[in-house]
Amino acid sequence: MTNPTWDPGQYLRHAGHRARPFTDLLARVPALPAQPPAGPPRIADLGCGPGNVTVLLAERWPTARITGYDNSPEMLDKAHVDHEGPTPGGGRLDFAHADARTWTPEEPHDLIVSNATLQWVPGHLDRFADWIAALKPGGALAFQVPDNIDAPLHALMRELAATPRWKPRLGDILRRTDSVHTPGAYLDRLARLGCVTDVWQTTYLHVLHGPDPVLDWVKGTGLRPALTALADDPEARDAFVAEYRDLLREAYPGAAYGTVLPFRRLFAVAVKEA
Repeated sequence: MTNPTWDPGQYLRHAGHRARPFTDLLARVPALPAQPPAGPPRIADLGCGPGNVTVLLAERWPTARITGYDNSPEMLDKAHVDHEGPTPGGGRLDFAHADARTWTPEEPHDLIVSNATLQWVPGHLDRFADWIAALKPGGALAFQVPDNIDAPLHALMRELAATPRWKPRLGDILRRTDSVHTPGAYLDRLARLGCVTDVWQTTYLHVLHGPDPVLDWVKGTGLRPALTALADDPEARDAFVAEYRDLLREAYPGAAYGTVLPFRRLFAVAVKEA
């Protein structure tokens, strides 16, 4: 799977729908070890994207020192311009380059969060030990990932990429079916690392609007590897997108009130035992 080039503008076209799982995740995060007057919490947002949901951390923990990490220059540029600086509650919000495959905290943290990122990180189960080790006692690791790799949205993309026309260029660049593990696998790994762990799934029924809204959605996320691989050949890129669009139209028919995109996500909150 290639490292895709990201488009913050395209990603943010569905910002409201994409932010809701993050707010649902934060609602299950308990009080952090560092609370006034003990000192400001230290928080990391791993895979922060354009920073639009990282700011929600400052609303929940106004005095926190928060760093959003991402490996996309395009996303970080947007985050720096739109969100970096002092927060209204007296905290601080910064952004920095990091790769979740190798990032290890350099100081103790109260909270490490990740929103719709780990599905892009092969071997992410093996990263948990380093992240948990960096948490203060009572600190938390909280993340959510799309859990719908078997949905038509992704299955049709993979099937099209595997056809004779597209396989030479796209056969190995899309997310694999094992990019997200079972809920039990996450629970077991985090519990064995000494955490009180809560894992759950939610299926959202997003009602999308506009022409080909499911295609518009996936252009901001799952389709990025294919768009990146074909960026040097606009004619081929447009042909692939057109074929995929037709498949999506059949799989996700519109109604008078919009087009429904069922989207399952997996959540985990792991609290390090004191």
